[in-house]
Amino acid sequence: MTESGQNTRKRPTGRRTGDSGTRDAILDAARDLFADLGFDGASIRAIAAAAGVDPALIRHFFGDKETLFASTVADRTAIPQRLVDALTGDPAQLGRRVTDTYLKLWEDPETQPVLQALVRSATTSDRAAAMLREVLGARLLSQEILPGFDEDRIRRLAICASHLLGIAVARYIIKLPAISALPRDALMDEVAPTIQRYLTGQHQ
Repeated sequence: MTESGQNTRKRPTGRRTGDSGTRDAILDAARDLFADLGFDGASIRAIAAAAGVDPALIRHFFGDKETLFASTVADRTAIPQRLVDALTGDPAQLGRRVTDTYLKLWEDPETQPVLQALVRSATTSDRAAAMLREVLGARLLSQEILPGFDEDRIRRLAICASHLLGIAVARYIIKLPAISALPRDALMDEVAPTIQRYLTGQHQ
């Protein structure tokens, strides 16, 4: 209460809800913390602190942590489109093109945190696992690029995604010495022919 006898209210901390930069700040902080800690480890309070906002603003913009996680993936990545683009072009170089694109996604500072967040979180969150499946394959299934019936494309993409995911986990998350120390071009030479066979049934 003030000297005049009127009540005063505490001003909320953080940016105003109308500030267009608030949502971006939250998404950037969420991307980084989800990447470092996974879905379960990154709390709303920690994300708010990293973004410099009140936790209430996260609820204002996103409602709950799962929606925030989904929004982080949707708003902070062009991963599916880049993979789709890799499926176009010379069929004889398809395996090498897809492998190159996938490795670049894990090396790109804009997309690497999102992929790390998805992989770390997929083991503990059904929604994260569903989004990982979406990013790795579901959006590619509408592309009329791979030969064969839909069931065949699904099987080939699933095997391809599983192989590339294993390579990424070994190289960029676990940092298995035999894989992480391998020069990128040498890794491409080892992996691309197998991806070519998965996707087309043909060897390079």
